[in-house]
Amino acid sequence: MKIAVIGAKGLPPKQGGIEHYCAEIYPRMTAQSNIVDLFARCSYTQNSWLVHHNFQGVRVVSLPGLHIKGVDAFLTSALSAIAATGQKYDIIHFHALGPSLFTGLARITTSAKVIVTCQGLDWQRAKWGNFSTRLIQMGEKAAVRFADGIIVVSDALKSYFLQTYGRETVYIPNAPASYGDSDPNFTYATQLGLTKGRYILFLGRIVPEKRPDLLIEAFNILKPQGWKLVIAGGVSDTKSFTAKLLEKIANNPNIVFAGELRGVRLWEIVRGAGLFVLPSDLEGLPLAMLEAMQESIPVLASNIPPHQQLICGGRGMLFEAGNLNSCVRSLDWAIDHPIQMAAMAENAQKHVQLHYGWDHITSETLKLYTTVLNSPELVVNSPESMVIRH
Repeated sequence: MKIAVIGAKGLPPKQGGIEHYCAEIYPRMTAQSNIVDLFARCSYTQNSWLVHHNFQGVRVVSLPGLHIKGVDAFLTSALSAIAATGQKYDIIHFHALGPSLFTGLARITTSAKVIVTCQGLDWQRAKWGNFSTRLIQMGEKAAVRFADGIIVVSDALKSYFLQTYGRETVYIPNAPASYGDSDPNFTYATQLGLTKGRYILFLGRIVPEKRPDLLIEAFNILKPQGWKLVIAGGVSDTKSFTAKLLEKIANNPNIVFAGELRGVRLWEIVRGAGLFVLPSDLEGLPLAMLEAMQESIPVLASNIPPHQQLICGGRGMLFEAGNLNSCVRSLDWAIDHPIQMAAMAENAQKHVQLHYGWDHITSETLKLYTTVLNSPELVVNSPESMVIRH
């Protein structure tokens, strides 16, 4: 098969779940004699327009963009959809709802089958203004109308599309990245003033919906003796939010802002954590949490549906999303009950090993490609089917 990929910023991955997702599945597809072209943003790849490079068998093509919040993604997605019309692709795969605004263009101008992967309801993210939010919502409706197949990464998203649009989707979850060897001497973490097993880790993009501010406030109230808090992650169009966080923690030696971590430093910091906490109000299926679970790190998280799917049933602890008192109480219990948390972590590790693997995800995605290629032409949904039902 010849496959075009639209919506990822580029490869190799730096930060962001979609880029790591693409870095896992598409090299696996090229290894099975498929051809994959991934259209990327030149602002991300640092390449000139239309220059391409190879990433583990994937041809990464850099397209123009603008360094303006939100505009860069939409412009590159539009140009990617246009560029894809000039090639004879079997599959055009859009990632995320914003880029899916251009699924109609792909359907009308090519014979390719159109697939959309929804990692989360991006229009709910706090970083977007009213105009961008409306465009992403339009992208969601376009995906429902024009896509031959829609992949969702959580049970909650599957329920959302069925209840809102009456649209069936295919559930194919994310999986954690495979960690390599990390420094057994714990050198980098020691330089940050950390002690193995005695720090809480927040790992994710520094954005409002992931609620690092709530965790910082809870930590400051609790002041757990001998423990530190590590905030690790990159900035994603949220510089003002990050600046406010840095102001809050500037004079607290027990809170460490590690910034964006990759490779051996990331693996070292995750493996040394005594507790992984994700207090998000909004998630698709969080890769960072899956990675912590895979490494048998105890997990505490807000009780949003994707987190419930991952750690309910004795695989971790949940607290009420957005509730500071609930977060403080749960954090206190988790720190005071290391044996019980370690048992949950062991259950979580077994669960991830059994149910979440990239080879399986790649196989299921290729199976969907084959199914839509062999199915009759999609009859585009009528306007009546686009009415949102609440």
